[in-house]
Amino acid sequence: MADIKPTASASAAKPATAQHPKRKGNSISWIAPLICIIVGYSFWRFYLGAPEHFSLPDTDPSHWFWPGHKGPKQTVPIAKMYEGGIIVPLLIGTFLTVLTFVVERYLTVTKSTGKGSIQEFIRKVQFHLANKDVDKALAECDKQQGSVGNVMKAGLRRYKEMITNTELDTEQKILNIQKEIEEATALELPMLEKNLVFLSTIASVATLLGLLGTVLGMIKAFSSLGEEGAGGDAARELSVGISEALFNTALGIGTSAIAIIFYNIFTTKIDGITYGIDESGFTLTQSFAANYK
Repeated sequence: MADIKPTASASAAKPATAQHPKRKGNSISWIAPLICIIVGYSFWRFYLGAPEHFSLPDTDPSHWFWPGHKGPKQTVPIAKMYEGGIIVPLLIGTFLTVLTFVVERYLTVTKSTGKGSIQEFIRKVQFHLANKDVDKALAECDKQQGSVGNVMKAGLRRYKEMITNTELDTEQKILNIQKEIEEATALELPMLEKNLVFLSTIASVATLLGLLGTVLGMIKAFSSLGEEGAGGDAARELSVGISEALFNTALGIGTSAIAIIFYNIFTTKIDGITYGIDESGFTLTQSFAANYK
């Protein structure tokens, strides 16, 4: 006769009381960069490129998108960035995008880390499980309020159900607990890693954008030198053009450096949370195997 235990196992694996957090949308990943680029252009066009910041403002209304202002006043040194070209607003936009995702990831990762030390939380749960007090272990999960606590709580609920289950053997019960932990982990980890791709991408793209802006500025500077011919004025214009072009390099490298630093910070914190989740799963299965053979 065929063994009907697997049917009971399947029905036990999906109790009506099991609850997992719903995945949230990721609209910020599409909206934030667009808004940041618009803000970057507005800052470049209407503040850096304000006519009063230049001794020779471009008043031609047909040049509304990119007025050819000349002679930035010394009273507003930052206005020199305007003459860095149209790549400057893109670099400002990428810088603002990095700041946006740094703040967003900081809030998410901090919330996912929960309260207190993860290792101390796991030790407390181990202590309660060793005393066969699952309810106190669940209470510790409520106090932790992080991703490790969420995964541990889901596993403990299944752990508690398996204690009273008389249809499955010990190995099947442990497999059910492991499956519940895996499902809870699959919901938690994507939320931790979401949007990190923007920081890693900008870390590379910002430098390339800065180099592109520098090359375009150098082309413009040397073209002006060829048109004006040799002489002191031409050399001065060349040096001014090169300094304007290097604003792109500075913005690109600075943005890239910030993106790399925070990307590494967040991945390190996420690795710590992931390790805590793995350790919590090991704790539950080992505890059940030891206490309920």
